[in-house]
Amino acid sequence: MNNRIDSHQHFWKFDPVRDSWIDESMSEIQRDFLPEDLLPLLTENKFSGCVAVQANQSESETNFLVDLASKNDFIKGIVGWVDLRDENISERLHHFSSNKTIKGFRHVVQGEADDFMFRADFRNGISALKKFDFTYDILIFHRQLPAAISLVKDFPNQKFVIDHIAKPDIKSGSIDSWKKGIEEIAKYDNVWCKISGMVTEADWENWTPEDLKPYLDVIFENFSTDKIMYGSDWPVLNIASDYNEVVKTLEDYISKFSIEDQNKIWYENAVSFYNLKE
Repeated sequence: MNNRIDSHQHFWKFDPVRDSWIDESMSEIQRDFLPEDLLPLLTENKFSGCVAVQANQSESETNFLVDLASKNDFIKGIVGWVDLRDENISERLHHFSSNKTIKGFRHVVQGEADDFMFRADFRNGISALKKFDFTYDILIFHRQLPAAISLVKDFPNQKFVIDHIAKPDIKSGSIDSWKKGIEEIAKYDNVWCKISGMVTEADWENWTPEDLKPYLDVIFENFSTDKIMYGSDWPVLNIASDYNEVVKTLEDYISKFSIEDQNKIWYENAVSFYNLKE
């Protein structure tokens, strides 16, 4: 099976001021990560392409990713950043819609107040996405799931995908309130979920696939295999694992699934959600 899409990874030229979230505990990723670093990993693991997701909240970040995609055809799509709170949001989206590699947008809501997704200006931005056929990636901590549920419910025609399974506290093993939120949000037809970013929510030094299994079980019990896609979260995953190990963990977990379902998780769902041209 050579057709796989990594639906979630990042590129950056490391800047210690701009990228202050990459602190000393993450020294492993305090450097540049560019397409030439990722391509060998994709090839080795039978991926034909990837979706590059914003890591910095600026339009220059979106332009940076567009430039990389124009020079590397394995970057099949971009999830950029635009200020969804901008009163001229339709104008900005119209501007970006001329570039067909841009598939959607994301805001780092995990860094905002828990009521951020209720803000009228943010919701106005969300309401403008559908006209341009843009998707929205939901990046939150599990405690923000109630606000996310309200958002997806109020915009039933907008396509949403949850990044990093909404960041449960895998390290402590707590699961109940996160599980309730996932059970609720998965009921909405307009919501997909990425199997990504799990190892960095676990114990970086000591996690095992067994630690991840209860959380994967919840995702697969609640989202159909038509709504789940794989994302590596490279290079962030390097602080707790490596590319091959993260791929193998999911390979082992879904090894008993039908080939059709495996193909959906690795490939078809990402292509369909982001409208990727292969």
